[in-house]
Amino acid sequence: MNVRFQKTSRGEVAIMPRREYEALVAKANEAEEDAGTARLVARGRSEIAAGAPLLPKEVVDRLARNENPVRALREWRDVTQLKLSSQTKLSQGYISDVETGRRKGAVAALRRIADALNVPLDLLVSS
Repeated sequence: MNVRFQKTSRGEVAIMPRREYEALVAKANEAEEDAGTARLVARGRSEIAAGAPLLPKEVVDRLARNENPVRALREWRDVTQLKLSSQTKLSQGYISDVETGRRKGAVAALRRIADALNVPLDLLVSS
């Protein structure tokens, strides 16, 4: 590394070729990203160990596209609206309205749906 130091009125500064500086910054950013990734992986492993469901990529993609989570998760679990209605004691029409966005869905109802689909409530509740 080609670094020289120069004294200024503000103290000593390091002077180096731009290419070397940019490589140094890129390496630092890469290390920071690696640490962030490691934290996310550790958190995910911890959540899985605590019982969080593993969702297939296709379901995650649907949720990332802001598709209705009740519909995406219900279809992933291969449950019809009628069967979900029976399991939750909610009407099939209510479930349909939640899935199409005509109703937001009360938290208590979404809790029953989450329990029936065996998924965390926070996957169904919009923030």
